[in-house]
Amino acid sequence: MERSLPFPLDSRENVTSVRVFILLGFTKEPKLGSLFSAIFLLYVFTVLGNGWMVTLIRAEQRLHTPMYFFLSNLSLLDLCYTSVIAPKALEVQLKSGRASISLPACATQMFCFTTLVTAECFLLAAMAYDRFLAICHPLTYALSMTQGHCTCLVLGAYCCGLVGSIIQTTGAFRLSYCGPNRINHFFCDIPAVLTLSCSDTWLSETILFASTSVIAVVTTVIIFLSYTRVLWNVLRGHASQGRRKALSTCTSHLTTLSLFYGTAIFMYAQPRTKDGSQDQDKLISMFYTLVIPMLNPLIYSLRNKDVKEAMKHLMSRKIGLFER
Repeated sequence: MERSLPFPLDSRENVTSVRVFILLGFTKEPKLGSLFSAIFLLYVFTVLGNGWMVTLIRAEQRLHTPMYFFLSNLSLLDLCYTSVIAPKALEVQLKSGRASISLPACATQMFCFTTLVTAECFLLAAMAYDRFLAICHPLTYALSMTQGHCTCLVLGAYCCGLVGSIIQTTGAFRLSYCGPNRINHFFCDIPAVLTLSCSDTWLSETILFASTSVIAVVTTVIIFLSYTRVLWNVLRGHASQGRRKALSTCTSHLTTLSLFYGTAIFMYAQPRTKDGSQDQDKLISMFYTLVIPMLNPLIYSLRNKDVKEAMKHLMSRKIGLFER
């Protein structure tokens, strides 16, 4: 339904009078004031956990393998895209839903977040492909996953994220924003921003749906086919100990996949409300933007013997240097 505008229909394109948006956050109710502390703690643990994982993997020679190379990049992505969201989300809660963000800053936040999240989708697919090669083709794994090939896969994930973000962000900011300027969210999420446009959003929404569908389908197919082959190969095995070891290397990755994709599908597959993102939607957004990045280092370290041993070895080295 078109909004009534103070200018003719044919002259409203490319007319943008809004230069500053207001982020409303979760709610103005005092009972949710503790969200500031929750967001702050989540962000601190995310920075410490993912920063530690990147440092540990880079410092320990025994972790210089393709799987941990991908994991270090996953931790780096989690650290970066949480840092794009958390500082502004803290400001929103601190100012009780009156935090302002300029139009260029909103576009920059949207671009960076979309780039990093899309890159993470493709990186998770690359990690599934890596597990497929390691378990189903162990004899040729070292030749298939050289350092150069791993670097190409990671760069490809970043490039796909960049292309997807350019398409989606351009689709959102090709529109006109002439009021209102209150974003019912704690960051510049594309669906929440589109509800404020005074232009016809059909094309932009179609672009958003098409691009996210392509990303979801491509990455999901790679992950599904990879783990279908892994499961088939494990079930055909004869050594029960070998099966358990093969499955244990995939458990952490499957847990991350389930959390990340499950939350994203629940968030974006449900019908959009007329008033945009409500508090329930924003709590779900907080889960995949802040909680999952905080959980990933725990998921990959608590059940991983190599990481535990590397942590002990690195700590012993640091203590030995300190005692000298």
